[in-house]
Amino acid sequence: MTITEVRIKLCEQNSERLMAFCSVTFDNAFVVRDLKIIEGTRGLFVAMPSRKLTDRCTGCSCKNHLRSRFCNQCGGRLDETRAIRDHDGRAKLHADIAHPIHAASRELVQSAVVKAFADERERFKLPGYQCRYDEIDAGDFEDVPASYAAMVQEIGKQVKAHGGQPARGPHLSAPHLVAVAAGFGAGIE
Repeated sequence: MTITEVRIKLCEQNSERLMAFCSVTFDNAFVVRDLKIIEGTRGLFVAMPSRKLTDRCTGCSCKNHLRSRFCNQCGGRLDETRAIRDHDGRAKLHADIAHPIHAASRELVQSAVVKAFADERERFKLPGYQCRYDEIDAGDFEDVPASYAAMVQEIGKQVKAHGGQPARGPHLSAPHLVAVAAGFGAGIE
């Protein structure tokens, strides 16, 4: 396995510990996005992409984040000690989406990311600096079929017709339609 590219997106200086986000490309074939570069007590470290862990309300079965004290659906009180604890007694609130299996691969990723971070900070100081992080998605939708483009235009019309809120259908939720319309239908009149 070879790391063929690391892209860094520096965070604003007002963030205390979060220094940057990055993406890592392996063998010009596989990309892992949303790694975080964090300033820890022992220096920089790389946090893998993760998701919040949830559980279900005993009353209504609605999913809730483990930090939630009340159910998002029914408002019932949730047990605040329901999160799994590690050996130090800290609640496990997130699960890695992608992560190295052993220490050697973690060190490979971390050293490449920290080196790329240092290089990006140097480039940031130069006049005309341009962040390359967002270029990953550039061109992903250049060859969109006309039928898909027509569907996006229709969604944009629905969103405008309903005052910014699309009508709900059996196959797409309102948040999904808004996300699609905002991402692809922007500027469609």
